[in-house]
Amino acid sequence: MRRKDREVTELAQIEEILEKGKVVHLGMIDGDFPYIVPLNYGYQWQNEQLVLFMHGAKAGRKFDVIAHNPNVFIEIIADVEAIDGGDNPCKYSTAFGSLMGEGQAYIVTDSKEKIRAMECLMKTQTNRNFEFDEKMVGRVQVIKVIIQNYSAKRHEK
Repeated sequence: MRRKDREVTELAQIEEILEKGKVVHLGMIDGDFPYIVPLNYGYQWQNEQLVLFMHGAKAGRKFDVIAHNPNVFIEIIADVEAIDGGDNPCKYSTAFGSLMGEGQAYIVTDSKEKIRAMECLMKTQTNRNFEFDEKMVGRVQVIKVIIQNYSAKRHEK
């Protein structure tokens, strides 16, 4: 990271970004070109490793791409706010918190794991506990991304 003064390393601050972000941009490689899709997500730590869960319709391009190449890149941004530079246009900026990372994506097929993933997603999105059953999760595909490396940063207002 070039701007070490903006680096976030404390777990509480990283979790704040994850809680406030709500949308992950999931980057994949589809043949010769990148393919990026915005998705709602849930997160949890498994053995001190960051894991994200996303969902979508039973079929679609993102699932086809992941099946051919599970290597992905994620980007989450939170607390976006303009910084007013007054009369000097060079002083304008944007406050934000962000997390970016590399990982591998998997399609979750086990019903129990899909239920846990969807409960996690809804907890992250709403801060409420919801219950899912096999019929409900049978209508969707769930993506699990195990993050191998990540970095977070914050630009304060």
